[in-house]
Amino acid sequence: MTAHDALNTPLVGMLGCRYPIVQTAMGWVARPELVAASCNAGAFGFLAAASLSADEVGPSIDRVRELTDRPFGVNFHMFQPGAARIVDTIIAAKVRAVSFGRGPDKNIIRRFRDAGIVCMPTVGALRHAQKMVEIGVDAITIQGGEGGGHTGSVPTTLLLPQVLDAVKVPVIAAGGFFDGRGLAAALAYGAAGVAMGTRFLMTRDCPVPEVTKSRYVGAGLDDIVLTTRLDGLQHRLLRNEVLSEVENAGSLSLLVSALKNAWLLKQRTGASVAELVAAARGMQRESGLSFGQALMAANSPVLIERSMIQGRPAEGVMSTGMVAGILGDLPSCDELIARMVDDAQQRLHRLAGG
Repeated sequence: MTAHDALNTPLVGMLGCRYPIVQTAMGWVARPELVAASCNAGAFGFLAAASLSADEVGPSIDRVRELTDRPFGVNFHMFQPGAARIVDTIIAAKVRAVSFGRGPDKNIIRRFRDAGIVCMPTVGALRHAQKMVEIGVDAITIQGGEGGGHTGSVPTTLLLPQVLDAVKVPVIAAGGFFDGRGLAAALAYGAAGVAMGTRFLMTRDCPVPEVTKSRYVGAGLDDIVLTTRLDGLQHRLLRNEVLSEVENAGSLSLLVSALKNAWLLKQRTGASVAELVAAARGMQRESGLSFGQALMAANSPVLIERSMIQGRPAEGVMSTGMVAGILGDLPSCDELIARMVDDAQQRLHRLAGG
């Protein structure tokens, strides 16, 4: 079957990938092995630099390039320690695209674009999408409430048409996508493609320890919860031993835990106390949190690392999209993309009467 024309979206030309499918930059998960595997399969992968120190970003980019000759992107946060150095590294490396939250300003966007790097932020609200377009980004990924990790409350089916009607740049849909049916539906809405996190996490190519991936495979919809208790922001997670403790803990206990985790994060990243405080202040400005809540942000990376790197899911937390509750397999990235594309093409041909 010839490829359906609808799959040849502006996103494909912009990013240089074969299909309009994006692998999102999940912290501690989107490491070089997964990025390369997703790109080799025809998708576009983002390296998660937000969970790397500034010194680790360059070598990680080099590692991706050892594993694939396909274009890829890098994700980071402007409030993370060493962010200015990370920007310089990304520009020097000439990666194809960069994704981020609401941190970068017009000057940073201009630097990326002057270097020929596609700017493609992820947002969870209409006003944030409009703001990003105002400061000059090339495309927008919108994540509906079904998405994993830090997520909003508006479902993708409502947020996507809102944003499509409001902006004139390519829009990528995220939150609840995992198969060819969803890809065809997003294209029918007018999206330029879909972005997936949990579906790529749940592949054989993902470097997350098997003991952790087994928790995802075994999860049902009732095992997935949305909480603000971990770090003050809405965070979608798999229910486990640690989350139960967090939900029952008092505010003082959570703050003490956050301070301990901030110290562990300082040791892990080599950041100074001043850099960690500056990062907390940055989150406070961006998210409207109290300073105490912003300090709690240290809980997420430390506890996620325990599950995703150390293979201790009973002692960490596991970010997830709602789709984990209905997925029960671990395909390779090649298998995943091939069956998504085949399914989407068949559905699009049937809709067109072909």
